[in-house]
Amino acid sequence: MKKKLSILLVSALLSGCASFGEGIATAFLDKQTEEDLRECRVDGKSFGGMQQSFNEASDSLKVLMVHGVGTHIPGYSTQFKEKLAAELQLPIKSSRYKEIKLINHEFPDQDLGTLRITRLLSQDQSREMLFYELTWSAITNPEKAELKYDTSGAYSFRRAGVNQMLKEFSNDTSPDPMIYLGKSRNQILTSFRGAFCWMIGLEWDALPTGVTQECRINRDAAKYLESDEYAVVSHSLGSRIVMDGIHSIAEILAMRKEEGQLQMGAAKFIETFQKKKIPFYLMSNQLPLLEMGEDPTEITGQYAEYCVPGGSRYAERLVNSTSIIAFSDPNDLLSYAIPQEFAQNHLDSRLCAEITNININVAHVIDLFGMGKFANPLTAHTGYDSDDRVVSLIAHGIGGESTSALVKDKCKWVEFVD
Repeated sequence: MKKKLSILLVSALLSGCASFGEGIATAFLDKQTEEDLRECRVDGKSFGGMQQSFNEASDSLKVLMVHGVGTHIPGYSTQFKEKLAAELQLPIKSSRYKEIKLINHEFPDQDLGTLRITRLLSQDQSREMLFYELTWSAITNPEKAELKYDTSGAYSFRRAGVNQMLKEFSNDTSPDPMIYLGKSRNQILTSFRGAFCWMIGLEWDALPTGVTQECRINRDAAKYLESDEYAVVSHSLGSRIVMDGIHSIAEILAMRKEEGQLQMGAAKFIETFQKKKIPFYLMSNQLPLLEMGEDPTEITGQYAEYCVPGGSRYAERLVNSTSIIAFSDPNDLLSYAIPQEFAQNHLDSRLCAEITNININVAHVIDLFGMGKFANPLTAHTGYDSDDRVVSLIAHGIGGESTSALVKDKCKWVEFVD
């Protein structure tokens, strides 16, 4: 009996010690996250964020969102969109969204994805943001379905539970870059061009909904293009898609101009487009990684010729300037900063790109009791669009009058000058 009582007492003490130790560990880790010592460093010129579009008396700001790897369904950007609207003080939302199923005559049997548009307004309805959410997963899902057997019961019962979850995640995300760089590249870029076309071609009231329709630029597009402001937001693989997509638009316009195929009003459209300044906000930027093994862009290293007034090819630029703001978490295993030499050697000179790198910890870094520091790489890859500092930088920029108190307090800025 005494032995049994002793065993029970020791067990209770050990259990209590374990619970006590677990409590200390949890409190220790929670304390580290509460302090929020995450780094935020901005290297580049000042930029005004999306707020600048409204400061310049624009009636409408049009934002295109493009997702990255993994299966996405329409509505995936809701949290980011709502946080962005709150930052820009746009509390009124359209009672319904408009949705267009994208198609193109070059791929008549291919579902090119879905474009969902939401309208957001200021309290007095004087400021408007049209948010265009592109979902292109319909293009890659059929190929990824061929891996479904690997997570079925025939194989999954042999795996540990956590490993099964990781396997499902890997099978859903890792094929997308390979599919994009393979035979589905043109379809995905066509999907982007279609979404971009709908964004610049029509205003809210004229946009259709519940249709499966190809976009064509009409004669009024130049008028809307002149009065509206634009921005593009992407995540991971989306960074490559949007830059390749804009490059492909430049190629198509240049080819048609050389061949004399520009339709009536197209010359005016190009002239107006060349005056635009379009910011690209690349979250979990992957441009340097996804450039591996690719043929370099033909027109590079000619910034002065294309982008400086008086340059020998100034009339052939695509836009006035492209502001590329690249977000990367050093603990995100799949994101990269953009070195200036990369921009010079790999980005199309006709984009007149200016680079700002934002090195930001979106995942908390914790000290594992002296065994080393650790940050969850999954959170570091997926946490950008829910991070208040990221959203605030996109909304208000840095170095201007509208820079938020949060960014001033949490982010170090190393300003670049010419």
